[in-house]
Amino acid sequence: MNVTLITGTTSGIGEALAHQLAAKKHNLLLVARTEKKLKEQSQYLSSQFGIVADFIVADLGKPGGAFYVYEQAKKKNLNVNILVNNAGIGSSGEFVTNNLQSELELLQLNNSSLVALCSLFLADMKSTGSGTIINVGSMASFFPIPYMSVYAASKMFVRSFTQALTEECKPYGIKVMLFCPGFTSTNFMNTSANNNAWGKILTQGAIEQTPEQVAVQVIKALERRKSIHVSGFQNAMSAKLGSLIPSTTLARVFAQRKRKEMGL
Repeated sequence: MNVTLITGTTSGIGEALAHQLAAKKHNLLLVARTEKKLKEQSQYLSSQFGIVADFIVADLGKPGGAFYVYEQAKKKNLNVNILVNNAGIGSSGEFVTNNLQSELELLQLNNSSLVALCSLFLADMKSTGSGTIINVGSMASFFPIPYMSVYAASKMFVRSFTQALTEECKPYGIKVMLFCPGFTSTNFMNTSANNNAWGKILTQGAIEQTPEQVAVQVIKALERRKSIHVSGFQNAMSAKLGSLIPSTTLARVFAQRKRKEMGL
């Protein structure tokens, strides 16, 4: 049975996207860390939309998580014809004072597990000559962001990797899309790594969308077969305008402004 695999589905964009895709009759394979929420979510989506929704409990912030997901999908005899790498975390503050282990786990989740899942499922897609991969990046992928340095760099990696992978996959009939949301009203900033003075300053005045609005944009971009899409008109314009300014200038001005707002 063909399924759409979505990581990070128990809240935010992932949860909203699962609902949107279920409404469009996609059978789903949900991946996250919380078994109770995954079980409830799968049962609800199956009964509400008349689809098959299964789940895998996995921590993609740990080495081996992606391989476990792939193995479990195989054991369930599920063919992942759409892979949505949505799971991600962030951090705020001065890099030198941030928790190093947390930063490394951020890179594991945002980058290493994403690459591993792409590699594992892409091999199957190539053998069948069809499939779709959606990697969720961020507006942060377009700019270096002082005081959110590791997160922004991780999303720059996702952008570069996905754009290159898009071209590599064209000869095989596999569609790859980079989707970049801006600031979204989720629990993203409520983690211990983000819920601090720097986190509040960094997101102050940011253009905000709801997870549901972002999920709708994902579906539209997918149906239009886009290879890259920035969610929201203002975000898209900011990304274009930002590309005209040297990244060193953007980083310097941003850092100076945020230090001033912090009273430093």
